[in-house]
Amino acid sequence: MDFTTFSFSAAVSAGIKAAGYSVPTPIQAEAIPTVMAGTDILGLAQTGTGKTAAFVLPILNRLLQGQRGRIRALIIAPTRELAEQTHQANITLGRQTGLRSAAIYGGVGFQPQVQALKRADIVVACPGRLLDHIGRNTIDLSRVEVLVLDEADQMFDMGFLPDVRRILKQLPVQGRQTLLFSATMPESIRRLADEVLRKPVTIQVGNSAPAETVSHALFPVAQHLKTALLLKLLGNTDTESVLVFTRTKHSAKRLGEKLTQAGFSSTSLQGNLSQTKRQAALDGFRSGKFQILVATDIAARGIDVSGVSHVINFDVPATAEAYIHRIGRTGRAAHLGDAFTLITDDDKQIVHAINRAVGTPIERRTLADFDYSVVSSDKRSDNSRRRPSSSNGRPKTGAQPRDRGGQTPFSWLSSRRPKSRAQSIAR
Repeated sequence: MDFTTFSFSAAVSAGIKAAGYSVPTPIQAEAIPTVMAGTDILGLAQTGTGKTAAFVLPILNRLLQGQRGRIRALIIAPTRELAEQTHQANITLGRQTGLRSAAIYGGVGFQPQVQALKRADIVVACPGRLLDHIGRNTIDLSRVEVLVLDEADQMFDMGFLPDVRRILKQLPVQGRQTLLFSATMPESIRRLADEVLRKPVTIQVGNSAPAETVSHALFPVAQHLKTALLLKLLGNTDTESVLVFTRTKHSAKRLGEKLTQAGFSSTSLQGNLSQTKRQAALDGFRSGKFQILVATDIAARGIDVSGVSHVINFDVPATAEAYIHRIGRTGRAAHLGDAFTLITDDDKQIVHAINRAVGTPIERRTLADFDYSVVSSDKRSDNSRRRPSSSNGRPKTGAQPRDRGGQTPFSWLSSRRPKSRAQSIAR
């Protein structure tokens, strides 16, 4: 099968050729005919499966017929990066169609968006900024024919579902085609699908297990040694393009800075950045200017970057499904990829769940040239505070410990360091 099977117009076919597409991905092969038939879709697919083109191409083909310069298609995305990425797909694939796309999200000027909306055929929007435009009457959604809810589970995780329901009230119901895509299907998304979809066709692609092209490894380590282990791991590993995941935006920022200070070409993607800096970080990672991108789940959701050789979970994900989603950024298009996860003794439960999702216990590894016995600074300072001292800073005579086999007093404190949590996990 190739894209000629779908009988796209010459203008849309030109966009397909310009994008370098040749063979449809599984979700494209299944979804495109259904979308072109005007049927609602419930799509279960992760980032990197080609789902964006699966709805963009049929929408472009549909909008070639009918009046121009009015908003006839609305695509709602949870993050600015995903909205911009989809907007760029509209531009690339629709370059020969004459259709106009507008991207609507926060962190950038409002007025330029108002001007873009006046002549847009397709709008890609994040919920918050879209509601701002609705509230100021700067957008007309009365003629929307196609609605796409992309990454719906992430919109739920980010608390956007009430906003989405408010937006839905502004859209025509009669004759509207709705496409809902989600990487997972929690009960909240199932209820939303029941509300907005009419006799949908369900399409499920690549959600149940990680790709066979990905190799997995766990690296047990104490929490305070994670950064040091990551630096050693990166130095010892032949990497190309590395995506590192952290739990919070603050740790993403700090870790990105530490990697840069250590001499690595790295950047971070997190919510505190301005939109210009976020886009620069993503573009730099895509182009190869930055070898390492540190990001949170929310910041990286929906980002499609080819050629990632390694995904490293600096912090373990909250769920096994999130693990599958994270590592789906590597091992694509028949290329091999590696997924490394740094784990502490507190991560036993989620590690067990990840092992079940992968289908086999993941190999645990240690680095032979890494010192796992270093005591955290907190413990050293605690020990220091406990030691009574005289006015000259030396230990008081009465506070000296008993001699331990001829050792100098206090030398046993450093020689009998507690086992690290990494050692206890590995046993």
